[in-house]
Amino acid sequence: MALQKTPGYPVLIIGAGRGGTALLEMFLADSLVKVVAIADTNAKAPGIRLALESGIPTYTDAIKALQACKDYPDCIVYNLSHDDSIADEALKVFGGKRVASGLEVQLFWQMVTNLKQIKGDLEKSQHQLQSIISNVMDGIITISESGEIQGFNPAAEQIFGYSQQEVTGKNLSMLMPEPDRSAHDGYIGRYLQTGQARILGIRGREVTAVRKNGDTFPMELSASEMVLGGHRYFIGIVRDITERKLAEQKIAHLAHYDYLTDLPNRALFLDILQHSIALAKRIERKTAVLFLDLDGFKKINDTQGHDAGDLLLKGVSQRLRETVRESDTVARVGGDEFILVLDNIGSDENAALVANKIISALRVPFELKGQNCRVGASIGISLFPDDSGDPEKLVEFADKAMYLAKQNGKNTCRFYRDIG
Repeated sequence: MALQKTPGYPVLIIGAGRGGTALLEMFLADSLVKVVAIADTNAKAPGIRLALESGIPTYTDAIKALQACKDYPDCIVYNLSHDDSIADEALKVFGGKRVASGLEVQLFWQMVTNLKQIKGDLEKSQHQLQSIISNVMDGIITISESGEIQGFNPAAEQIFGYSQQEVTGKNLSMLMPEPDRSAHDGYIGRYLQTGQARILGIRGREVTAVRKNGDTFPMELSASEMVLGGHRYFIGIVRDITERKLAEQKIAHLAHYDYLTDLPNRALFLDILQHSIALAKRIERKTAVLFLDLDGFKKINDTQGHDAGDLLLKGVSQRLRETVRESDTVARVGGDEFILVLDNIGSDENAALVANKIISALRVPFELKGQNCRVGASIGISLFPDDSGDPEKLVEFADKAMYLAKQNGKNTCRFYRDIG
């Protein structure tokens, strides 16, 4: 019979149990090796089944397998059976240099088994790591030292709107708005040359990023560096903090504005008044503080309900804003009380004129839940610099003047100086 040639190094496996199956699995994954046959007395041995699935000739008689493979040049026989007669026959057919048996093949089988176990453990760890990266809520971006994106997990895809295929190999600067986009390569180059990091090692740094659709958004970034296989990489953990920022803004707004009317509250009003006093002092002008209390509000609130009372307060705040100048400030300090600051009021009479305009505006009935309701307003006025230069005192004096207006028939205004 003519010598047969194979595309890989020819191998014959005798014994298709655990050891033979492990060898077969390893050789099937190696293009340098060609398993030409496998033999086992048990036709249902796992190695026999695997060989049949892979199109490899199988034998239940080891001697026949040896005879069938003797014409393959340089065929190596791995004898995993415990039959010494088979080992002797293999030596007759192939010679000692091409037969591995006994302790030698057992050691080799154990090495293969250990390698297979290590490979399985590594694949399991890799799969677990990949599952974590794929399912983590934060975006994970891997970048080469030249700034090119190498990894982009599903969370990053959702945050930025790009697929991994769209960004792989592209410069990270595509995720940045100007001027950071233009400066990005310079940051990396400077770090590689000097070791001076701008964001590396900083946890939770707040930056601005840009989505695929062009929208910018606030992002939290934690960046680190790693060396793998002699190559340097940068890892970015990113989190979209848009909702958190909106919540913070809402909390900050609620701390300074009335929840019902969205007017400044007392604390913010005093800050504004302090600024107005400083400005008036610098330009030598007058500032007026008006303290307003609604007349008849309690009756509407008690008879029509609190929802009607809330609608009335919103309506009053709207009319107050429409009556005064945009440069003036209207604040709600609680219940049915409002404070106004009128900058650069000019004469005392101008302050009274504005107060009477407000009273006239509030006389017009409010439609609440299908009914017309009427309220009035009593207003007290204090002046800077005439009455005081202290914001708290000016509010206190305007409040006292407001009670004087109530005592004088309501729906009118009085100055602090009118208190005798």
